[in-house]
Amino acid sequence: MKKINRVAVIGGTHGNELTGIYLVNKFERSPNLIARSNFKTIAILANPKACKIGKRYIDIDLNRCFLRQDLENYNLSTYEALLAKEIYQMFGSSNTDNPDLIIDLHNTTANMGITFILDSQHPFNLGLTTHLTSVAPNIKVLVSGKHNQDSSVLRSISPLGLTLEVGPVAQGILDASLFQQTEEIIGTILDYVEVYNQGKIPPAENPLTIYQKIQTIDYPRNELGEIQAMIHPRLQFRDYQPLNPGEPMFLTFDGDEILYEGRSTVYPVFINEAAYYEKGIAMYLTQKQMVGY
Repeated sequence: MKKINRVAVIGGTHGNELTGIYLVNKFERSPNLIARSNFKTIAILANPKACKIGKRYIDIDLNRCFLRQDLENYNLSTYEALLAKEIYQMFGSSNTDNPDLIIDLHNTTANMGITFILDSQHPFNLGLTTHLTSVAPNIKVLVSGKHNQDSSVLRSISPLGLTLEVGPVAQGILDASLFQQTEEIIGTILDYVEVYNQGKIPPAENPLTIYQKIQTIDYPRNELGEIQAMIHPRLQFRDYQPLNPGEPMFLTFDGDEILYEGRSTVYPVFINEAAYYEKGIAMYLTQKQMVGY
């Protein structure tokens, strides 16, 4: 078992997602809150300029700047591209024997509750999330990537990278309950790492429920790219709930229903996420699975 030497708690990857920003500020003022005995914890703001003006990003989305080819391309000179290179130098997985644990804090406008997003089904990630779901059964685990798949998101720079996505909360807004829940979960993660480094983590007795991303769905659009339908009222706010073939997904402005035409039941997430309109994403479709580690 390889010990974890450093944990990075990162807020402000998006400058209008306030929970992570204000938690990092709090941890910087009171570092004892995240201090543990056998590893170092660092709290940083990923995109300070965007945080200062309350915008998601300055030039481009920082959380889409971490593809390996982009990190190695020094002709890319936007503000966020340069930030990504700096963050990768600090926390990238050059030390594969003892990689850093990265906790990237985000808010979502979708009804996701408390969700951990993984790119890697590393045994540590599965053990950690199994422990967290046993402590708080309302926590969900979304697996967004595939094994050894190059990814553009910040968490992907370490095999022990994860995103803590908390919502629903509007952009640029603080929610006290979600703030407290996020802080409590960070403390639980750090306690787990401390015990893990002591070799005291027992094997999990029950499998972990995960939601494996299978595809993204865009809004219906015309030839000009204009949205022609909205999330159907029966689907709105039903993240992680089953969507069966033949059930409504969208509602046109004229009141016509557009049905899900897939062949199997899926579990949509990030339904009607505000930040994804510009990315052409109305929702992710996932499959519900049970995994061990």
